[in-house]
Amino acid sequence: MTIADSGHHMMENGGVSCLPLTPSQEKQIIADLMAKANSNLKEGNLFFVVSARWYVAWQRYVGDDIDEDSLAHHSIPAQAADLPKRIDKPGPIDNSDLVVNLKDEESDHLELIRSLEEGPDYVLVPEEVWNKLFDWYKGGPPLPRKLILQGEMKKNFIVEVYPLCLKLTDSRDNSRTVVRFSRKASVRELYERVSSLKALEQNKVSLWDCFDGPKSSELKNLDQTLEEANLQMDQDILLELRGEEDVSFGPTCDSTGNELALVTMEPTRSSLTIAGGPTLSNGSTSYSSNLYSGSAFSSSIADTDYSYDSFGSVRKGERGGLAGLQNLGNTCFMNSALQCLVHTSPLVEYFLQDYTDEINKQNPLGMHGELALAFGELLRKLWSSGRTTLAPRIFKGKLARFAPQFSGYNQHDSQELLAFLLDGLHEDLNRVKQKPYIEMKDSDGRPDEEYAAECWHNHKARNDSIIVDICQGQYKSTLVCPVCNKISVTFDPFMYLTLPLPSSITRTMTVTVFYGDGSGLPMPYTVTVSKHGLCRDLGLALSAACCLRSDESLLLAEVYEHKIYKYLDTPSAALSSIKDDEYIVGYRVAKKRVGVMRLEILHQFPERAMLDNPKVKYCGTPLVTYLADEIETAADIYSAVKCVLSPLRRKCLSLSGAHTEHKHGSASEAGGDETMVTCDSLSGIGDGFMSNGEEVLGRETTFLLFVIDERGCNAEQVDEDYIVKPGQCLRLVLHWTKNVAELYNFSFLEDIPVVYKSAAKRPQPESVSLFSCLEAFLKEEPLGPDDMWYCPRCKEHRQATKKLDLWRLPEILVIHLKRFSYNRYLKIKLDTLVSFPVHNLDLSKYVKCKDAHTLSHVYELFAISNHYGGLGGGHYSAYAKLIDENRWYHFDDSHVSPVAEDDIKTNAAYVLFYQRVRVRERENRNS
Repeated sequence: MTIADSGHHMMENGGVSCLPLTPSQEKQIIADLMAKANSNLKEGNLFFVVSARWYVAWQRYVGDDIDEDSLAHHSIPAQAADLPKRIDKPGPIDNSDLVVNLKDEESDHLELIRSLEEGPDYVLVPEEVWNKLFDWYKGGPPLPRKLILQGEMKKNFIVEVYPLCLKLTDSRDNSRTVVRFSRKASVRELYERVSSLKALEQNKVSLWDCFDGPKSSELKNLDQTLEEANLQMDQDILLELRGEEDVSFGPTCDSTGNELALVTMEPTRSSLTIAGGPTLSNGSTSYSSNLYSGSAFSSSIADTDYSYDSFGSVRKGERGGLAGLQNLGNTCFMNSALQCLVHTSPLVEYFLQDYTDEINKQNPLGMHGELALAFGELLRKLWSSGRTTLAPRIFKGKLARFAPQFSGYNQHDSQELLAFLLDGLHEDLNRVKQKPYIEMKDSDGRPDEEYAAECWHNHKARNDSIIVDICQGQYKSTLVCPVCNKISVTFDPFMYLTLPLPSSITRTMTVTVFYGDGSGLPMPYTVTVSKHGLCRDLGLALSAACCLRSDESLLLAEVYEHKIYKYLDTPSAALSSIKDDEYIVGYRVAKKRVGVMRLEILHQFPERAMLDNPKVKYCGTPLVTYLADEIETAADIYSAVKCVLSPLRRKCLSLSGAHTEHKHGSASEAGGDETMVTCDSLSGIGDGFMSNGEEVLGRETTFLLFVIDERGCNAEQVDEDYIVKPGQCLRLVLHWTKNVAELYNFSFLEDIPVVYKSAAKRPQPESVSLFSCLEAFLKEEPLGPDDMWYCPRCKEHRQATKKLDLWRLPEILVIHLKRFSYNRYLKIKLDTLVSFPVHNLDLSKYVKCKDAHTLSHVYELFAISNHYGGLGGGHYSAYAKLIDENRWYHFDDSHVSPVAEDDIKTNAAYVLFYQRVRVRERENRNS
């Protein structure tokens, strides 16, 4: 299509219409621009950062597909959660919630808040899309960012949201200047910028990397990128003129030139830290000697008695394993994962010895041994540096080269990093240099023990490393075809277990159920469902609660402003899209309703507003039923309405006009000498009405029905000449007069409860056991519609049932608690407390291998990767038990402190590390 240059229609004759674009036209133009830009990605392309709050509002306006779950979930950021149901055109683009000191800096140098996360906080749009949105809506400020190519073995395009920020100190006057570069910029470009900034000749300028100390290394390789030079976010560099005498740099630099003489530190923390490292402390960085008071160890530079050759064995002196890792800018996720791995005793023993013979540089799946060497060097330093904080700059650089998804300065997931490290270390240390080709065979009805042993042997023939030796187990997977009952059994290796938090984590929901046939009064039902269940689960729970008949179905709907806002007719829709303060109703209707028309009845009181007022408000709760095929006339419609309203009819009526209140259809005793007549003895609605829609019930009673369209407009009175038009839905407005209202108890339609009304008392935190999580993981369940299995017997994809069983457990058992779930715009975190054993985790009953009794299936906890706080601004730390002493420590970046064993069980636990307890050790412990 032709893309307009402004927010107006393009006319057929080439002119421009003054009419603004419709939402659907805006949506199509942006979709076309997006597709064009994504098909032509190249390094250097510009993308723009746009506030998620504004962009989601625009998407709702144009009717783009939005994950409603994320808009309703408790973890959704405030900018999206408060969006109204009425979809108005958004105002000017507003990125003010993304930047620091908007009024103090020019737009070319605006700094983003460091804790932002793509999706919940911002989205990235190509330059062409930004230009079009800006042309339509104006606003800003514009936040352009470049597309870079990241990675060595696997190239990825990445938008560099956070450019490298360097603090330049001029040795001549100690003045400080902040300069920003792409990490892909060369050292040559850095020299050019600094020379221009200081009005100096480039050949007279000398720049020094001061991360590790004063003038720790000169930046000489002009062709290196700043990333390859290991320059880090917010670090210091020194400008000197060649030929001048050296100038000491900064009062906090250690003259020894030790690796951490200049350390960017966080303020003193409490025992539960949620800060994300020094770069997150209100946009500024403080410098200190990094000495902590109390029981915490200091991270000051200290001489150590450790010494080791390049690949020799470490000779122990002072106790190791208590060194912290400096946060290099949102690298707490990496520090947490590394501390857990470097406190895994089999890995420590392996990497403290000479392992160079096992490095596999030819493995195409590996990283030429570089990852193993970098990890081994870091582990050696951590176990030989006493209590000195280390900065893992070289390791981070290797990680960025081989795993570009972890590059930059955004927060990442410690479990995803752990998975990459374990797999990468395995491939770098794989003892199999030439992997043989092995044709996998089916079980063919053989005993599980025989087939499992064959699968493990085949796996070991291609994969043999220290990681396989200690971290890999085996599970049995059973698939059953629902059509032909074909059973497929496979035995697969695993590196870690990802356990879901079980569905017993629930929420209560109250839904008011109405009878579509008018056979009973509406009744609220409160049911308990999974917090992360589906509409199908709510329907099943309500069906059981209200004793739904076999010939009935339940039609669920959301009521907003006394109208049907939407029907919840998608069984797979997530319940997280339903907020606690919303009104959900259910209509009991006949299951066989193919070809019949749905009737929706809205309510108005003419005394409250005039019909011709377009802003007239409805009242009460809509009623829904289905019309029979033979309904054609107005009398048929009135009869259907009378039937639906019948349970609301009062049993007693005072002819003097006074009436008594009723509770669920039962009448109270009336006093006085008033004459009481049952409503059933009066003429029924629809038995005979005047040409103006009036009935005679002993006296004139106004009762009017109007047909409206889906927008609530074009009202047409249902009179005696009205003929029912064919269609899927007939929407009526029922006008209630004072006299008609006396016949019915309208309160049943007004006072329906919300989904959940929170109590004043805060509920106790939920908790589940680790065994419940494991049983949820092993539970038989059908595959999802997007994960169909190809049945070799049916020759078609089937939604088979899948059952997992543990078969072989490893020496080191890594358990990942699935706290995060992902969708298009949001990563949702569950803060459920998981109760896990520290000692004697006995998994014997879950291991199905009959020959496994020779090995112990009892485990001892030795490390935990924790995630605190929310998403984007959250923080990772680690608990680890020192290998040769019975004591736990908290590793919070550079801060290391003892922690009581009773305090390590928190709802922050994310990844658990267990080690097998030897049979003899267990017997000694029990004795």
